[in-house]
Amino acid sequence: MAQKLASTARTGRDNQRYGAHGERLVAGVVPLSSDKKKVLLIQSARRGGWVLPKGGWETDEGTAEEAACREAWEEAGIECKIQRDLGKIPDKRSPEQLTAHAPKAIFQFYEVSVEKEATQWPEKHKRGRQWMSYQEAKDALAPRPELLDALNKSSIVR
Repeated sequence: MAQKLASTARTGRDNQRYGAHGERLVAGVVPLSSDKKKVLLIQSARRGGWVLPKGGWETDEGTAEEAACREAWEEAGIECKIQRDLGKIPDKRSPEQLTAHAPKAIFQFYEVSVEKEATQWPEKHKRGRQWMSYQEAKDALAPRPELLDALNKSSIVR
């Protein structure tokens, strides 16, 4: 799926899609190395720590796949190809962890192969990226069980 890569990241939630129960629809990727021994994580812009590239599926995007690949570009600076649909994963945050900036969500994740890593990307100024082994990523994602679920559904070598 070819898509135009923007030089700036989208902001705001004016075009955000929501589910039947008011939950934010979020699309994300589990970017694996070609040998499937490493996953690419990015630094969380808000909380610190490491996360998978993900973000809101917007109303002008025809599919969650399109949104996931856009987020991969904006947040991680990668061009990717979807290999597998990892399914929907419910938000596991407690009510105390939810905020106006991070409302309840349903996550739709895809396992992707990384076709290209750019040296410049829209959110480079606020996010680092790092390839990690399964164990390193498992430890890094421990505070975010929904992201750990996505990693565990992928075909990463354990």
